[in-house]
Amino acid sequence: MNRFGFSLSKGRQINYDTNDRSAAEYVIAGEPSLLACIECGGCASTCTSGNFTSFSLRQLNILLKRGENDSLRDELRKCMLCGKCTLVCPRGVNTRNVILLAMEAFNKSQDYAV
Repeated sequence: MNRFGFSLSKGRQINYDTNDRSAAEYVIAGEPSLLACIECGGCASTCTSGNFTSFSLRQLNILLKRGENDSLRDELRKCMLCGKCTLVCPRGVNTRNVILLAMEAFNKSQDYAV
């Protein structure tokens, strides 16, 4: 068959059944205000770390809710825990506590220690 220049790429769907959501469940149990997050990006716009690195608290929340723990663990290391994100959140989510609980959840798990 003639290869004209198009090829099929691997699917990019997220399989929620195989993702480990134990960290998200732990964080939501400790900080239920995370459920009120609408991923508006207010936290990401004021983030000190986000100005110097590719860190985004908005992306962190999405990864946490999806259960993508490998990417989440790498993102958690970039946070400076300054608390600016908590001050600007329009929904009153204690984002600093969410990050601390996520770190704690990974430290309790031997597979994902931060």
